[in-house]
Order: sequence, then C-alpha cells, then structure tokens
Amino acid sequence: MHTLKNDKLKIAIKNIGAELCEISSVKHNTQFMWDANPDVWGSFAPNLFPVIGALKNGSLTFEGETYNTPRHGFIRHSKDITLYNKTDNSLTFKLKSNAELLKIYPFKFEFLITFTLTDNTLNVSHTVKNTDTKTMYFSLGGHPAFKCPVFENEAYDDYFLEFEHKENSSRYLIELGSGLILNETEPVFNNDNILPLKHELFDVDALVFKDLKSRKISINSKNNGKVLTVSYPKFNYMGIWAKPNGDYVCIEPWLGIADNVNASGNLKEKEGILSLEAGSAFEASYSIEIEDKHLV
Repeated sequence: MHTLKNDKLKIAIKNIGAELCEISSVKHNTQFMWDANPDVWGSFAPNLFPVIGALKNGSLTFEGETYNTPRHGFIRHSKDITLYNKTDNSLTFKLKSNAELLKIYPFKFEFLITFTLTDNTLNVSHTVKNTDTKTMYFSLGGHPAFKCPVFENEAYDDYFLEFEHKENSSRYLIELGSGLILNETEPVFNNDNILPLKHELFDVDALVFKDLKSRKISINSKNNGKVLTVSYPKFNYMGIWAKPNGDYVCIEPWLGIADNVNASGNLKEKEGILSLEAGSAFEASYSIEIEDKHLV
C-alpha cells in the first residue's frame, strides 16, 4: 500500500493494479470512496487497459492471430505494476510489456499512471508509450467507485448526479451475461442535467453513453450539497454503474468501449480504439475534486 497526504486529503494506492482505494478527509476521516465490500463488489477503482469492458467471444484478433485479452484488460489485476517514482505530492506506477503479456496482447508498451494530490483535487494521469516497431491499438479508462451515501442519516436516494451541460443522450443497452453493447438505446435525459440515483437504475447493468456534451459530473447530496466532481476532458465515452444493491456509484471515463454484439473482433476495427505509432506516447487524465466544505 502506498499513501499520499496533504493538509486536506489522504489517498491510498494498492500494490496490485496500482488501484486507488482511499480518498479521505484528513481532518475528520470522512471516506469518499466505496469500501469494496466483497459481498457486493470487491473493487475500488480498477485501471482499465488495453481494452474497456467485454470482448466478443472473450478475444480479439490482430493480423490473423487471436488473443484472449481479459475483460477490462490486465492492469487491474497486475502484480507486475510497480512504483516507479514518488514525490511529495505524487505517485507514479509503471508496467512494461513482457513475454506473458505478449501472449494476450500483441504489442510492446510501457504504461504509466500518476496520482497527483494538489489541495482538494486528485489528478489521475495515464501515459502509454509504444515501444514496439508497429502501430499499437488500445483503449484505457477509469472505474472509480464513490461512496453513496457519504454522510450519516442519509439514504442512496438522497443522492443525484449533476452533469456539466444539459443533455439529450440515451444509454446504450448491454446484453446481460456477455456484457456486449446492443444497438438498442433507452432515453435517459430530456434536455436536463440531473440524474437521480436509485438502486433500480442499474438493474440492467451500466448506463453507457457515447455522446455526452459534459466533461464534468458531480455527485450531490440533497442534504449536504455537492460532494465531489469528476472531470474528464479527453474521454469520449462514459459509464455510470453500480451493483443494484451497492451503496456506491462508479463514474467511469473511457477512451474506448466494450464490443458491440455485431463486432468483427478485429482490433483495428474495434469501436473507439486508439492508435499510436511506434515510438510515440499518449497521455490522458481525469481528476477528482472534493468540495472544500466537506474537508474543514
């Protein structure tokens, strides 16, 4: 376990998967992240790379070869990702491709993730370096789970998400069991920016959006006001998810998306896939800002 602390916030990162597992108030120990109760959902904030969500038939193809890349990729369970650099306010973790990973993902790479704590904000920055001789294809994303309710004498239904802009987006439905994206959609917004939280919202899995205008989403308490804001300037896809019986909500910025039910399986043709030339690097970050009034 690795920790960072300033005069407002403390964060903790697990060794396995470089997974963020705590954001708490220094002054009164208020916890803002889900506790990863294994009876409900035993994760805190998995890091997603080099794929998002499920692959059709559990595999991808590249240049005629088939690779059984795990759902959401292999970073989240990696024991090989290690602390690469530490400063007074940041922690950087690094994973390099190896012989075992090349069996399930056909590119040589370096993946770095940096957690930087500044005042009341945590920035999570990803860097992908293509160390191969060919163009690399990948997705990446975040999956942080935030505690709801945060404060005493509140219920899940006392919380709502506030989007940066008024939206008219529909959710893309997910095929239960396979986790693949269906072509069917279901309306969510009608020129508004408020999404009330209720457990039954997730009875048919995540809310998956492809065309949100918003690049900020806040968690709000009806009783205690805005709690925190996730900002994701470079991420084009968004998942909102929880287990139907879980007192948390995941706000998931994605660069990429699970396979469609009609996907070809060819990595180059995968929806939302990013390409990176040999020798190049790609960076994207999102941030989590805790409202100051809950830290004093």
